[in-house]
Amino acid sequence: MRPWLKRTLIGAFGATMLVGGLAACGHHRHHGGWQMSEADEAKIRERVIGKATRELELDAPQQAKLNALADSVKAQRAALRSGGQAPRDVVQGLIAGAQFDRAKAQALVEQKTSAVREGSPAVIAAFGDFYDALRPEQQQKVRDFIQRGHGHRHFWRG
Repeated sequence: MRPWLKRTLIGAFGATMLVGGLAACGHHRHHGGWQMSEADEAKIRERVIGKATRELELDAPQQAKLNALADSVKAQRAALRSGGQAPRDVVQGLIAGAQFDRAKAQALVEQKTSAVREGSPAVIAAFGDFYDALRPEQQQKVRDFIQRGHGHRHFWRG
């Protein structure tokens, strides 16, 4: 395959993935103009932590580590959502002109990558602290739950 054709296809594929990913994020959090409020997020967090606490039969120190994990995940999500614009608006800004704004798209990717790189150690440490504090039977419950495929979005939804 010719080098210029290969670069063009890779660039088109990359741009498609970026736009598709941003559009998917925008669809998930901003469907119909709805955005979750701080109170709604707090209510969901409380429900998830309560359910996990009951299912795993967590003691107070374990629950404190779970709360620390939730705090670090919340901070990471906030860093990824920084900028104040809905993902759909960001994508529309990239394609608003006659040409795709490559520089702005690259800056966006670098901003999000930087947020992940900077925030990931705290999330990893918090998850490690929580998981390591679990008893072996509790760890097995977590592994079983994830193996069943429920670990992506619904934590012990029961």
